Amino acid sequence: MKVLVAEKCGFCPGVRTAINLAQKTLADDDKVYSLGHIIHNEDMVNQLTKAGLSTVDSIEPIESGTVLIRSHGATLVELDQIREKGLKIVDATCVLVKRVQKIARQLNEEGYKVVIIGDKDHPEVKAVVGFAKDVEVVAVEGDLDNISSSNKLGVICQTTQSPDHFADMIAAISRKGFSEMKIINTLCRETMSRQTAAVKLCRQVDVMFVLGGLHSANTRKLAELCKKHNPRTYHLQNWAELDKNCLSGKTMAGVTAGASTPDDVVEEFVRNLESYEPA
Repeated sequence: MKVLVAEKCGFCPGVRTAINLAQKTLADDDKVYSLGHIIHNEDMVNQLTKAGLSTVDSIEPIESGTVLIRSHGATLVELDQIREKGLKIVDATCVLVKRVQKIARQLNEEGYKVVIIGDKDHPEVKAVVGFAKDVEVVAVEGDLDNISSSNKLGVICQTTQSPDHFADMIAAISRKGFSEMKIINTLCRETMSRQTAAVKLCRQVDVMFVLGGLHSANTRKLAELCKKHNPRTYHLQNWAELDKNCLSGKTMAGVTAGASTPDDVVEEFVRNLESYEPA
């Protein structure tokens, strides 16, 4: 089978930095904890777990050692708790997420009600919310009903949202008649370039595969966008999850991967797909 791989896919610089920091820290320290999964990819998390990384949901159970702040960041409260316990901190927060945290705090200090366009349950958004006192997270237009029109808004966005959704939400906010709006584009360019490359590729192939963690926001968004243009799009974590029935009658496949998907997962998938022959 002929296989085409998206021009931009796989590890982004922020994720690669987080993984390198984790590996270096594990080589230097005996007790290393990650506050939540360091990235949203089960294969990579399992590799690091085997190397000694312990993933925890809160600071309470940690008595000593090093706490690795994952690529999605941590709240100010969580950072204070770590320092109060005298634990060492290794910060693997993506620099773009740090920028969003800083902007949220600045907007709050300037008197704006901070509005974050994104998923309230995503760890990046939860961390950003912790940097400002007056915050509202909005995922769809209906969420704007929770905000008084007398407010002046400082609008930012979860880094992994799509440009189209960001634009649609800004248009919806504009129609609500808020007294003042300050909009800052906090979308990740790496994410946007991957989305553009994926959509371009999925239009050219018989079947499209998006590789990455099922809990990865940027990977789910890639799959969602591709499915709009090619209904024969499949979101898989790795080759082991492939149902080969979907290859029946197909001669050309496209492959892309989320920003937290390891290179070896992509390479294995492409290699197996290229050598696949129908029974």
